[in-house]
Amino acid sequence: MQVKVFDYGIKKFEDSDDLNYVKYKVSGLDADFQKKLVEKLEEETEIIGDDLIITVLYQKEYFPFGSDEASVKIDDFIARDEIEMTVFLSSLLEGD
Repeated sequence: MQVKVFDYGIKKFEDSDDLNYVKYKVSGLDADFQKKLVEKLEEETEIIGDDLIITVLYQKEYFPFGSDEASVKIDDFIARDEIEMTVFLSSLLEGD
């Protein structure tokens, strides 16, 4: 399984507060593992080709790329976030 952050920013809503988001592309999973993750995740998911796309919404204070330090070392913060998401998804798959 390989997890990559491929998009992040602010998602605007007309009837509620704006939220930050991170989109992850998860590749290298077979269809059974993709299905298990889609069933277990509360986040928005979609399958595009062989990849599982996960969109996680964050309130501003919890957004992993929102700090001043993140803006200076964004590649480090993205790499850490990819590792953390890989561990989290692996734990969901091991739960069965």
